[in-house]
Amino acid sequence: MSRVPRLHIQGDFASGDVTLDADTAHRLRNVLRLAAGDAVQIFNAASGEFAATLIELSKSRGVARLDARLREPGRDTGPWLVAAAIKRGPLDTLVEKAVELGVGEIHPIVTERTNVERVNVARLDAIAVSAAEQCERIDPPAIAAPVTLREKLANWPRDRRILLCAEAGMSIPLAQALAGLDFAAPWAIMVGPEGGFAPAELEMLAAHPLVTGVGLGPTILRADTAALAALAAFQFASPRGRISPRAL
Repeated sequence: MSRVPRLHIQGDFASGDVTLDADTAHRLRNVLRLAAGDAVQIFNAASGEFAATLIELSKSRGVARLDARLREPGRDTGPWLVAAAIKRGPLDTLVEKAVELGVGEIHPIVTERTNVERVNVARLDAIAVSAAEQCERIDPPAIAAPVTLREKLANWPRDRRILLCAEAGMSIPLAQALAGLDFAAPWAIMVGPEGGFAPAELEMLAAHPLVTGVGLGPTILRADTAALAALAAFQFASPRGRISPRAL
């Protein structure tokens, strides 16, 4: 049995008809081969999720009629991911998989050893939306504009603690840190660039009162691997147990 396509649509809706833009209509017509009368699901964090029926589908737009509400509005309370910008392919994959692993927000940062010139936030937003549609989330995480590590720490929320994944400096095993973690409190996971944080950056992070250094094992992991390993461990240790082993 095929899955009903899920569509993330901006705006507030609770009943009646929802207009679909040209890009969405094109995807439904030409990629998914849908037509008027077919079922879809429409969602966003502010309105929740609804079963819906396509009542119009042309080249330029579509219209869907909202039927039963499937889920109430809400946002995921998963940890933030603060990750040094890396090359496009690995970064795209990191965002997609981080959404599947329940990340609350994604914050790219620029470090001394960052070797990419720009981060296309609009592209990452689109990847996050697509991943949310596939993994049955109703809240694609926000992608913050990239800033330097120093700027990020200077404006960091005073109540959100950071698990720093770094291959150098003082750290405790991640499993040990997670065993005593207060999961009711807000958290973030931070990873550096390929090549790691510079010594001065590690000193700055070690001096920050909200940072706890954690180790991810005996081998050196790529930046994207480290981020996903830490996110998966965090979510599996969390009492929420939100990850399903069901294949997408």
